[in-house]
Amino acid sequence: MSSPPFVLNLSKGQIKCIVKEEIWQNWKQFHNPKDVALWLRAKKMKKKKETKYWSGYVTKHSFALDLEEGVFTWDNPRKIAKSLKRSAEASLQRKGTPFQSAMSMLNFYINRAGKNLPPKQKKILEQAKIELRKSFNRN
Repeated sequence: MSSPPFVLNLSKGQIKCIVKEEIWQNWKQFHNPKDVALWLRAKKMKKKKETKYWSGYVTKHSFALDLEEGVFTWDNPRKIAKSLKRSAEASLQRKGTPFQSAMSMLNFYINRAGKNLPPKQKKILEQAKIELRKSFNRN
């Protein structure tokens, strides 16, 4: 039995909540329209929290490249580029070419570190990008 969604008009800012199929199926747990509105707001906030820090989740849980420990903290740009190249070529889970995969991981780290990345280390990582291009013959 399919029921159409309906709109609840509530006071305080005239909150309009479209009640979907899943709410309709669990309607018995809600006793008044305000309960529905609160549930929807909580669900929306939970979704925002989950997606707010996606880059941190990727950093911790990504299996795209099997990177060496502390690769982005090394002082030698050539060594960083070599390690990224080795990891990208060995990876079976990448979607693009090894070059794209290695370069995107390096850019991801630089962008993620942002203002917290010391200028000296940022310069080393920017040089690592140049070395990475050289190692893949992309001039």
